Amino acid sequence: MLILAPMEGLLDSVLRDILTRAGGIDRCVSEFIRVTNTVLPARVFERIVPELHNGGRTFAGVPVRPQLLGSDPACLADNAAVLAGLGPFGVDLNFGCPAKVVNRHGGGAALLEDPELLHRILCAVRAAVPADMAVSAKMRLGLHDDTRAEECALALQAGGAGELVVHARTKADGYRPPAYWARIADIRAVVQIPVIANGEIWNVEDALRCRDLSGSSDLMLGRGMVSDPGLALAIAEGSSSADPKMAWPSLLPLIADFWHLVRTRLDKKKQAGRLKQWLNFLRQRYPEAEVAYLALRTTSDPLVIEAWLADKLPDRSRATMQITARG
Repeated sequence: MLILAPMEGLLDSVLRDILTRAGGIDRCVSEFIRVTNTVLPARVFERIVPELHNGGRTFAGVPVRPQLLGSDPACLADNAAVLAGLGPFGVDLNFGCPAKVVNRHGGGAALLEDPELLHRILCAVRAAVPADMAVSAKMRLGLHDDTRAEECALALQAGGAGELVVHARTKADGYRPPAYWARIADIRAVVQIPVIANGEIWNVEDALRCRDLSGSSDLMLGRGMVSDPGLALAIAEGSSSADPKMAWPSLLPLIADFWHLVRTRLDKKKQAGRLKQWLNFLRQRYPEAEVAYLALRTTSDPLVIEAWLADKLPDRSRATMQITARG
């Protein structure tokens, strides 16, 4: 199984839609829905996870599991109950976010300092949703170090988590390589639930090494998939080529679709930035994306971007611009 990771500020419903069209992804986890001291109305869940209006699936038919972030067991349980009523493919809980603002308020990776609280959160959420609804969790190896990783994993399992994603770095490690995949094997040795390996998987070779060191056949892909939209398909097919599975001419229509979704769903001030953000990732694997990024880097004018698309994909972009204009 290959899962598309939750990434705040990057992997939202728009990019989930596009990347799942590329193939190879079996499930997605949404960016986190922050829970503080109130029960959120249904429209908040639906805004962050609009796939709930489509049977909980992306346009390509890939299930999306919404993720909650918070630290209060009762409040998380109440919100999970509301979310469960909207028909999601399970509920995921975030114990891995390294953001300072999240950790400062006792959420995300900061909770890994308190395994007993992890257990209480899982117990409360598990009891609040139907028995046949999956409840999963995502954790890092720890906050400052990895000494309590196994203890945290056991607490989550005991609380009722049916599946665990482990990002093989601590909060202190941030996103600096390497990811310590062998520590996932240590966690797998003490729990009885499925464990999905996550962290620093950029290509097929990384996926093979991660599977070997972690012992996990199931992987979660984040920045590697954003940089190479054909990565999941390449892993699923066991590709041995170092070249991207999806060639640039095949990727261009997806970029056009991405731009159309950005134009119709996001505020005008954010539109150019979102496309440049994705091109910035794509240029790690595609020389053509580097050219595109440099050409568009200084513009914030959607018409300039549409002119660029019209030049690269004349027929497709013209249709996209007509739809955008009508929308």
